[in-house]
Amino acid sequence: MNLHTFKSCLRNPVYEDQDILIYQGDSLLLMNKLPAECLPLTVTSPPYNIGKEYESILSLEDYIQWTAKWINQVYHCTSSDGAFWLNLGYLSIPKTAKAIPIPYLIWDKVPFYLIQEIVWNYGAGVAGKLFFSPRNEKFLWYVKDPQKYVFNLDDIRDPNVKYPNQKKNGKLKCNVNGKNPTDVWQIPKVTSGQNRSSQERTPHPAQFPIELITRVILASSHPGDIIFDPFFGSGSTAVAAIKTGRKVIGIEINPDYVNIAVERVKRIRYEQENQVKQGIIGKLQQFPLL
Repeated sequence: MNLHTFKSCLRNPVYEDQDILIYQGDSLLLMNKLPAECLPLTVTSPPYNIGKEYESILSLEDYIQWTAKWINQVYHCTSSDGAFWLNLGYLSIPKTAKAIPIPYLIWDKVPFYLIQEIVWNYGAGVAGKLFFSPRNEKFLWYVKDPQKYVFNLDDIRDPNVKYPNQKKNGKLKCNVNGKNPTDVWQIPKVTSGQNRSSQERTPHPAQFPIELITRVILASSHPGDIIFDPFFGSGSTAVAAIKTGRKVIGIEINPDYVNIAVERVKRIRYEQENQVKQGIIGKLQQFPLL
């Protein structure tokens, strides 16, 4: 399917260009309009039900039911060789747990096949006094068919090899392009604050670093594929998709965050246009017209 076909299903987006459709609305309602097996990759981070400014608190039972509903709809829309990358954090349960990983609560509600849990280890965070300081979140990597899915290891290899020239029987022991980055990813989070704010920081309170989403997209999709994010937030998925030659469809219920995402996309497009213009000017300077 192409973006035009998706637009005919979802109607008028808030923003569109040749590679992007951004919608403002309820993701579950909009996903119900999509046909079966139309999405090669979904990567997202939904609300954790912990009282952030962008979410309405539900009872634990209602939150789990809601989570199961939208995940099942993603499954319905995922292509036979497609993947689903899900980031979920922790929540508290009175008299039971201070911080229980949400995947523990939905493990039997997800119809996908779980390939692996990826640990995202970041540097900054809350300092604990009566508990260890939290420094990680999890990504769950699901696929529709465990015998047929995309994994582009060579596109995400870590070039930082400790002994790159080490040989065995006269042959290099490691891949010349780098090593497998393993299931623990050490990527700094997007920080805030007057003196330590990340360059890519937006007003969104839970923003993904572009490097993190880029690795997911490179690993589990091909250039030209459509990447779907039903909880679009500040649009980090769009930025990563554009920079890796993919297309993207995003849904976000909060109009303020939609505006942030649209402005980020417009900024990327502006930068790309300037690069093209500078390239043309550079060629004209190198080969002036006679």
